[in-house]
Amino acid sequence: MNKFKEFVEELAAMEVTPNVCNQYSYDHDENAARRENLALYLERIYKLQPKIMLIGEAPGYRGCRLTGVPFTSEHILMNNIRGLDLFGKNNGFRLAAEKEKLIKETTATIVWETLVKYDLLVVSWNAFPFHPHKKDNELSNRTPLKKELLLGEKPLLKLLDIFSVKMVVAMGNKAAESLSRLGIKHEKVRHPAQGGKNDFIQGMIHIKNKIETEGCHGVQHM
Repeated sequence: MNKFKEFVEELAAMEVTPNVCNQYSYDHDENAARRENLALYLERIYKLQPKIMLIGEAPGYRGCRLTGVPFTSEHILMNNIRGLDLFGKNNGFRLAAEKEKLIKETTATIVWETLVKYDLLVVSWNAFPFHPHKKDNELSNRTPLKKELLLGEKPLLKLLDIFSVKMVVAMGNKAAESLSRLGIKHEKVRHPAQGGKNDFIQGMIHIKNKIETEGCHGVQHM
């Protein structure tokens, strides 16, 4: 699976805008674990042949910023979610820094609990793959700028090329904007943050029903 290692290496080498953390870069030793985690995740999910790519906005400081894997927290990365055998220490995932108390992240928990409950297999990604934060505060999140979303288009397109998914689903407005700008046909669901949990769940149930009843014929351009 050299293509995934090459993909991660390209991410690590990308220059980012101000007030952004590239959690894969070679600037810090602990990022090695994040690079390995992402490559391992992509390899494992690729073998399962997911039909859906779920695209969020950007990594959060309690989630992918720490783990390197979209829509995960340290707790999910090391322990899985009940009913899921994708992550975990036994599968080769590791923390960037050893600690006793693992951080949880609400969005990641909602996403994976929903996917497991409704038996939805997805490969997850973000429109902007790095962590945008507020000035002088890396322990914060902010909405990625348009120029940052543009920066994220190349890796997004590359993943879409590697994974032969049948449907692309945007989780939130920014992901939908990026996909629309690229001319990629997609469905949209509410982001589960800020009171959007129930709408997100209903949106994913709709996606499942649509795939089962209508079928899909690969990613199409608008």
